[in-house]
Amino acid sequence: MKEKYIMVFCTVPEMNTAEKLSKQLVEEKLAACCNIVQGVKSIYIWEEKLQEDQELLLIIKTREATFPALEKKIGETHPYAVPEILALPIIHGNPEYFKWMDDHVK
Repeated sequence: MKEKYIMVFCTVPEMNTAEKLSKQLVEEKLAACCNIVQGVKSIYIWEEKLQEDQELLLIIKTREATFPALEKKIGETHPYAVPEILALPIIHGNPEYFKWMDDHVK
């Protein structure tokens, strides 16, 4: 595996945002695929108050080299002041899947 592949986690408040952002990332070839996971309950501190929210989780598959442009696009379109954008390395995987990713990511 010569390229470095990553999965990016990003929570969003509702389905419209999840679908819109996912479509933008895939259409602009910043991601090969975005999974939308419903039913995520997030508990965190924001503005000195304990918060509990129902969110959706985007699992975004892309290449490490594309991360800066992907991060910028999320920052430009995400409704949160501080969106969660966390990248994790993919250390092993199906070579045919990686080839498919290469064909669909800048």
